Amino acid sequence: MDLLSSHYVRGVSLKRDAIPSFGNYPFNLPSLKALDELTFHPKVTFLIGENGMGKSTLLEAVAVALGFNAEGGSFNFNFSTFDSHSELGNYIKVIKGIDRPSDGFFLRAESFYNVASNIEEMDSEGGGPRVIDSFGGRSLHEQSHGEAFFSTFLHRFRGKGIYILDEPEAALSPLRQMSMLTRIHDLVGEQSQFIIATHSPIIMAYPDSVIYEFTEEGITEKNLEETNHYRIMKQFFDDKKRMMHHLLNE
Repeated sequence: MDLLSSHYVRGVSLKRDAIPSFGNYPFNLPSLKALDELTFHPKVTFLIGENGMGKSTLLEAVAVALGFNAEGGSFNFNFSTFDSHSELGNYIKVIKGIDRPSDGFFLRAESFYNVASNIEEMDSEGGGPRVIDSFGGRSLHEQSHGEAFFSTFLHRFRGKGIYILDEPEAALSPLRQMSMLTRIHDLVGEQSQFIIATHSPIIMAYPDSVIYEFTEEGITEKNLEETNHYRIMKQFFDDKKRMMHHLLNE
């Protein structure tokens, strides 16, 4: 299978001529001001950057444009607890590949509680197989946030899918993040594609991928070792005493 046909999502482009003003949010974000077209890796694409640079905003817009619920879930989740997503989804074009995924999920840490609640609501209505059985069979609310998040990733992701993850490390320990790399690799081997917004150098270390860093200057492709996330963490652990002295002014 060649790389072109293995894309479920080949990239995203901004409909610049349709945007009413680049002075209003979210179009005033430097990353979006500079965006024309972004090409996604057929296996794993990482969107990284400091808070407020627009990576999660773009990720959410791509997810919504593909038909996912803005708060997360699979394609058949249509609940809404708070309509807070930006209008960016109306101004992007998702460039799809030849193949079509047979599975998909938008997993975001900040609204995962709402997804878990919606699963319980659907199961309480009855009338069919329990939704929770495809998430490991145990109520997500009866597990810790990290356990429920990882259980979803482990059980619900079935392969040959498009999976969009927003800052998954927020719910996972470093050890779980390493386990996540193994699971990503397994799913990539089952013809899956990932688009991930993350701050974690552990997660973004996955080798068969592309990393886009969002900064005040725009969007730049980077190697792991070139990213601010990796360099700051390396500086800290290479000379922790010096860094602490600087941070604490001692």
